Amino acid sequence: MISHPDKNKKRLRRHKRVRGKISGTASVPRLCVYRSLSNISAQIIDDDAGRTLVAAASNEKGFTANGGNKEGAKEVGLLIGKRALEKGIENVVFDRGGYLYHGRIQELADGAREAGLKF
Repeated sequence: MISHPDKNKKRLRRHKRVRGKISGTASVPRLCVYRSLSNISAQIIDDDAGRTLVAAASNEKGFTANGGNKEGAKEVGLLIGKRALEKGIENVVFDRGGYLYHGRIQELADGAREAGLKF
C-alpha cells in the first residue's frame, strides 16, 4: 500500500516555525494568508491585543473574481491593501502561512504592495 505524506501537516509545521519568528504589533501588524483549493483570504492581525484589524477574502459577498486563481488572489491583495490604508495601516509583516512564496501567495503580496502596503 502506498502512503502519501500529509501535505497540510508539513505546511502546519512550516507555519509554526515561521510564527516563532514573526509577530505582529500595534505599530506593525501581521498580514496572514490562508488559501484553500477554491478561495484565498488575508487578515491583518495585532498579535499583542489578539485582534483582527482588517480582513478580505475571495468568498465575500460582491467579490466577482475567482479566488482559486492568481487573478483572484491579486484582487484580494488589492482589497486588503485598500482597507488597511483606510484604517491607517501602512507597514505590515508578511506571514505566508507555511505556503511557498509562489503563485497565488505571491500575487496576493504583489497586489497588497500595489495598493500601498509596505513589507
